[in-house]
Amino acid sequence: MLALAPDESSRRAARGLARPEPWSGTGATGEAVWGLCAGSGKNPYQTAVDLTGPAYKCSCPSRKFPCKHALALLLLWSGGFVAGESAPADYAKAWLDGRREKAERADGDADAGGNGSAGVKDAAAAAKRAAERDRRVAGGLAELTEWLRDQVRAGLAAAASQPGHAAAVAARMVDAQAKGVAGTLRGLSDIPASGDGWPGRLLSEYGLLHLLARAYEGLDALPPGMAATVRSRIGYTTSRREVLTAPAVTDHWHVLAVRDLTDGDVPGRRIWLRGAGTGRHAMLLTFAGNGVWQDPDTARLRPGTLLHADMHFYPGQPPLRALTGTRHGAPERTGPPAPDGGIDALLAGYAAGLQQDPWLTTWPALLAGTPVPPGGGRATWHLADGSGEAVPIREQESLWTLLAVSGGHPVTVAGEWQPGGLLPLTVWLDGQAVPL
Repeated sequence: MLALAPDESSRRAARGLARPEPWSGTGATGEAVWGLCAGSGKNPYQTAVDLTGPAYKCSCPSRKFPCKHALALLLLWSGGFVAGESAPADYAKAWLDGRREKAERADGDADAGGNGSAGVKDAAAAAKRAAERDRRVAGGLAELTEWLRDQVRAGLAAAASQPGHAAAVAARMVDAQAKGVAGTLRGLSDIPASGDGWPGRLLSEYGLLHLLARAYEGLDALPPGMAATVRSRIGYTTSRREVLTAPAVTDHWHVLAVRDLTDGDVPGRRIWLRGAGTGRHAMLLTFAGNGVWQDPDTARLRPGTLLHADMHFYPGQPPLRALTGTRHGAPERTGPPAPDGGIDALLAGYAAGLQQDPWLTTWPALLAGTPVPPGGGRATWHLADGSGEAVPIREQESLWTLLAVSGGHPVTVAGEWQPGGLLPLTVWLDGQAVPL
């Protein structure tokens, strides 16, 4: 078993975990072994091994293959500490079924004289590609760290004299397969000389990029949720298939707001939901490549409707982005949901989100308040709640529609809270949702 380890440190770590205490829910069949291993996070790591491969699956953030948990599980099993079971646990079964389906497709593609080894070769090639990408990303982020240091040494004023000052390093991040970082860097070009306080805003963005690069360096030591968030911010993606194997959250979901995203390479649509029973928020995201929606059913959702469905959340924290699984009925019209609370509750929720994801820039908002145009000592629009607290509203053409609908009275508003203020997307009039 230890011969499977990628290095000596993995062997030592596996020996330390090869005891019953940190494990629960273990089991084995003739072709697989699985179990839950307590780690540094709140949730235990889900570990499974396909003994016919062998092949390994673990929810820990380690990039070693196999990880110490898979090795420890094999040692535990070989030592007779894992009882036989008639069927694998759900998470192990989903993974094994996926491997089986992939192998069957590979066998179907093999020629008549083949021996079915195409699936094994594909898996080996995929592992090699993953390792190569990790190497590229690490190298690119090391260069980014040096670039950030150079910007601070040269002084922030230098950025104002260089239009598109981050374009070259953004292109380098694309080459390094860190597209999430590249997108952030491209957005930096608009900050220099963009108004009062721009040096502080630019330095803050530099600091967040530096934090992301340092977090990636220590990825193996991070809790699973944080590690998944870091990988997502860098540009790693999770397949729909993998997301749909996550536990489902079934509820009647209020469709709160829809926002079209037109500033990227591919148009997209972001849809905010809130569970009527669970109170959880969910964010659906779909894109339209070549004018065709990736998920037409999601793209057709409209505010003011209620969808009875299963939601499967992407890995990461806080859990917001989701995919719709089984629908238990068509969307139905409904009135406005009860607000989450006042402005203090909104800001407290966003602060809690920032604790889990320091790079978080968008947070769901559902408030009852009165829109107030500029005047009376305020230079911008505001939304004031019943307690007298107020937050700035981001400027947009539809604000007069918001004011007209409210008539100067409190209304229920849904939208997005961002560092620049509240972006209202939906307001309710007489129980009917009005998109803004």
